[in-house]
Amino acid sequence: DDTKGVMKLSLDDNGILGNRFVGQENTIQSGTQKRFAYEIFFGPKSTQILNDVGHDLGKGIDFGMFDIIAKPLLWFMNFVYSHIPNYGIAIIVLTILTKILLWPLGSKSYKSMSEMKKLQPLMAEIREKYKDDKKMMNQEIMSLYRTYKINPMGGCLPMILQIPVFFALYRMLYQAIELRHAPFFLWINDLSAPDRLFHFSFSIPFMQPPYGIPVLTVIMGATMLLQQKMSPPPGDPTQAKMMMLMPIVFTVIFINFSSGLVLYWLINNILSIAQQTYIQKKYA
Repeated sequence: DDTKGVMKLSLDDNGILGNRFVGQENTIQSGTQKRFAYEIFFGPKSTQILNDVGHDLGKGIDFGMFDIIAKPLLWFMNFVYSHIPNYGIAIIVLTILTKILLWPLGSKSYKSMSEMKKLQPLMAEIREKYKDDKKMMNQEIMSLYRTYKINPMGGCLPMILQIPVFFALYRMLYQAIELRHAPFFLWINDLSAPDRLFHFSFSIPFMQPPYGIPVLTVIMGATMLLQQKMSPPPGDPTQAKMMMLMPIVFTVIFINFSSGLVLYWLINNILSIAQQTYIQKKYA
């Protein structure tokens, strides 16, 4: 169709935004005339607005390989917002719904972790007894698993199955134009911007401007630390040290993410801690 084209935006070195229109290739015969008419849409990439405009513009919203999961999540978030006009609350409700849907997988994973945690004293004895013989140590540990009928990888598969949903949520919240300038409560007045309490004139390492106290992100890091302490430590000391650093690493990374995304991760951590506590008490 020679009446369709693509708008391409570019940012030059001076920070000036350029815009160019690329249409389909056409051949005009010598001595003839041809007229082209186009309708150009300038506006936010909102699903509702684009669908109202028509011309299949709604297809312009693309969440990549997680599109099939992300779009229903976006629809549900907007549905909640239509009844409770606060996108922060909509994110919380969406996170709770996701956790409910994934509850069976999470429970299976936490049950496996709980069983592994019970074996930690016995595994510590084996590691101490065979610390100079790695082969025998591994054989004894595998024998221990067989005796108690525990699959050491039993907690991994349920977690792996949840990864596509987590990435779809991340991609959706990262791209959603609906969160732009959307307030939540107190100091969070823009869910698309990083979480900052107060604004400082000086720079902070690893933090992109504006500079301030990332309260929500720090709380999120604390929940990650608590969740880690509830899980059995890896058998390898090197891996155990690396896992101890994960909450710090994630906190540093998330200080520059949108507060909407941090809010999702925080609520998900809190719900995961509650679920893990319930499972551990149930199978204690």
